[in-house]
Amino acid sequence: MQTLDWIDWIVLLVTLLTIVGYGTWKTRGSKSVQDYVKGGNTSKWWTIGLSVMATQASAITFLSTTGQAFSDGMGFVQFYFGLPIAMVIICLVFIPLYHRLKVYTAYEFLENRFDLKTRSLTAILFLIQRGLAAGITIFAPAIILSVVLGWNITYLNIAIGVLVIIYTVSGGTKAVTVTQKQQMLVIFAGMLAALFIILNLIPEDVSFTKALDIAGASGRMEVLDFSFDLENRYTVWTGLIGGTFLMLSYFGTDQSQVQRYLSGKSKKEMQMGLIFNGLLKVPMQFFILLVGVMVFVFYQFNPAPLNFIDSSTEKVLTSEYAQQYQTLQKKQNILFNEKKALSIQLSNNDDDAIRQDLFHLDSIEKTYRLESKYLIKRAIDTVYANDYDKLNAELLALKNTKNNIAYIEKEVELNTLYKASAKDTKTNDRDYMFISFILKHLPKGLIGLLLAVILSAAMSSTASEINALATITSIDLYGRNLKEKKDDKHMVKVTKVFTLIWGLIAIIIACFANLAENLIQLVNIIGSIFYGNVLGIFLLAFFFKFIKANAVFIAALITQIIVVIGWWFDWMPYLWLNLFGCVLVILIASIIQLSYKNNDETISA
Repeated sequence: MQTLDWIDWIVLLVTLLTIVGYGTWKTRGSKSVQDYVKGGNTSKWWTIGLSVMATQASAITFLSTTGQAFSDGMGFVQFYFGLPIAMVIICLVFIPLYHRLKVYTAYEFLENRFDLKTRSLTAILFLIQRGLAAGITIFAPAIILSVVLGWNITYLNIAIGVLVIIYTVSGGTKAVTVTQKQQMLVIFAGMLAALFIILNLIPEDVSFTKALDIAGASGRMEVLDFSFDLENRYTVWTGLIGGTFLMLSYFGTDQSQVQRYLSGKSKKEMQMGLIFNGLLKVPMQFFILLVGVMVFVFYQFNPAPLNFIDSSTEKVLTSEYAQQYQTLQKKQNILFNEKKALSIQLSNNDDDAIRQDLFHLDSIEKTYRLESKYLIKRAIDTVYANDYDKLNAELLALKNTKNNIAYIEKEVELNTLYKASAKDTKTNDRDYMFISFILKHLPKGLIGLLLAVILSAAMSSTASEINALATITSIDLYGRNLKEKKDDKHMVKVTKVFTLIWGLIAIIIACFANLAENLIQLVNIIGSIFYGNVLGIFLLAFFFKFIKANAVFIAALITQIIVVIGWWFDWMPYLWLNLFGCVLVILIASIIQLSYKNNDETISA
């Protein structure tokens, strides 16, 4: 476990408390729904652009994306290739419509076009997927910081959630927007400082271009993949096609983003804000991935652990698999010396044979890392297996007794052990790579700043999400279904209550969440399961005037079931679910509507 120096604590706490305090003070006293939900429509284009970017750039972006680059290289940037295309379409189609109708939420439009049940269904789909995502944006940094620093994960989840709730409940959308500008400044400053320090930690005679060359020799600089292999998650085509549909749905129909640009001063400010985001987002993601790649280069000249989760390494070294793990560590040390020598040679002499040798050694090291994960899993499973056997024996002994309370308590204990085992045996350490590097190799003060970057990113995304969740709940569900219209004072109070409730729900989800294969993939998978269907509903509303409410409602329900089944049985890479869901709901709605029409004609005949 790592410990923080006093200067890091000061930098971390002062940064976070300043952002929370400033946001709360600056936006206190919102009295109308217009002020609380749409920020009084005062935001300029650069504020909108930064706010939109901060909403998408969660802590997962910095922890998981850098780890992905360290492991697999720059290819993940292709995921964002559809974003500029989506921004242009939203500026031309979505924003003019939202602005003309003066809506508070994206789903108000659906009632005007279809009916209340279609509006309510899409609102509920949003609440499900964004509610889950809000918990994950808190959980992601909490689980990683808890493992690396030894902090209590429950307390971390609560601390992050409470900080967000304070200023979001107080100031609503304006508070979220104001604080996100400060958070993005912290994020940009921290990541630039990190890259500068990393480059200074690499040997002096290895220039930046040579560092890129070394990374390229191990396949880390392969940005573009034009293959049509559906087994490959990240290609130019998945980014341009699947990514465009995902981004269209996310930025065009997800209230956490729509609410950011609905606060704009004018239609032009909203459009410029999204174009600004479209121009800056891909370079920003490229830069974050590049930071991860430079950490990879750093470890070509400095020994890297087989596994970046120290607690997992400790467990395997105290198990029956310790000798096998130590043998792997020795092999990796030998491999490191060979890689270091070859990296030095390549920095002095551009030779294809050296490149091939480096690529070969990198492949061997990947095999060692996979083997280490297997040993860690076996070691942890063995420890828990002994506990399983003991508890099962105790449970069996209680089965035939009349002591039901003791039996139930023992069952609860066994279930708790199952959950702990499932959590503990996760062996993917990519999400821990960057924070491990920060704590072990960066100077004091900068560690505090980068921890502030991670927590600021978590807070900015979570604030947008609970702000949007509360808005949808109060306006699309509560307010719309009231028999008599309530005044602004009542609706602001209700929205604040819902903000508090969704903040608490996000904290609860975070406390019960678990690590997936990769955190950034988990968030995108959750989105992809719902976004395609919702986008299809909006496209039906925009462009298919002959399709009516009942056909859309039935089609949306059927589509959501099919998409969930498709994801469960892994029919396709998750990014394609966005296109699949969108096309499917349009086809099913068209078929249903045409069948209605044919039935009407038959009856008439």
